[in-house]
Amino acid sequence: MSGAPVASPRGYAHPADATRAASPSDTIFEARGVSLRFGGVQALTDVGFSIRKGELFSIIGPNGAGKTSMVNCISGRYRPTDGKVYFKGQDITGMTPNHRASLGIGRTFQNLALFGHMTVLDNIMVGRHHLLKNNFFTGSLYWLTGARKEELAHRREVEEIIDFLEIQHVRKATAGTLSYGLRKRVELARAIALKPDLILLDEPMAGMNLEEKEDMARYIVDLNEEFGMTVVMIEHDMGVVMDISHRVIVLEFGKKIAEGTPEEVLADPRVKRAYLGEDDEEDEAVAPPPKQEVA
Repeated sequence: MSGAPVASPRGYAHPADATRAASPSDTIFEARGVSLRFGGVQALTDVGFSIRKGELFSIIGPNGAGKTSMVNCISGRYRPTDGKVYFKGQDITGMTPNHRASLGIGRTFQNLALFGHMTVLDNIMVGRHHLLKNNFFTGSLYWLTGARKEELAHRREVEEIIDFLEIQHVRKATAGTLSYGLRKRVELARAIALKPDLILLDEPMAGMNLEEKEDMARYIVDLNEEFGMTVVMIEHDMGVVMDISHRVIVLEFGKKIAEGTPEEVLADPRVKRAYLGEDDEEDEAVAPPPKQEVA
């Protein structure tokens, strides 16, 4: 990514102008008219947007706005009732989550999905399974020739991720015994281990204290800049979202109501009403004073 780093109010940094000048050919993901229904419930309605390669892109909105539903449509957990989704120009609407993972889409979950009985190292190694070269037909030859070499290569990659997320001290600990903040980091590590081009982070800072949030925000920015991953993030902490995101879309009742840079989104009156809960100050200012009774 290009552009001079710009310090944000909380001390995170990102190249604020890096993605604004990107050309259409840089688009890594696109949603076209995505709608999603569950029986009589309309979760998403005609949602469309595109994400450029190298962006840190956030999806925000009130509870029940359809944020996780949209991420599930990207990852393949849900298939849109109407509309299409494209990854690197390829229609992936009908593909399974495993197929999308093999193409380079990784994710974390709002609720932790770790194997609690396994070590941190083994949990992260699970994230590498799509990168293994052996199969049913070559299995015997593989174990006689390249198995050990490949395993060492994968372990080196995993150790780099462990160093990056500063979890060396718990690498051999059982995941289920860790604090909530550390388990969140391990889940992020497992998603990174897939080496995705596009990583989906569903509320990566939920339930964390201030210090843990600041650490996670720093990891996400570094992941975007140093690892070169395109990041799509759902997050309720508006301060963090506005500090580190390149672009933001806002959903309300399953519909997109705003899209743009953090500054543009914050200035949108629809966002203030729907997400921030702000009243229209102008209407209040011109409202007539209450009548007073004459004694």
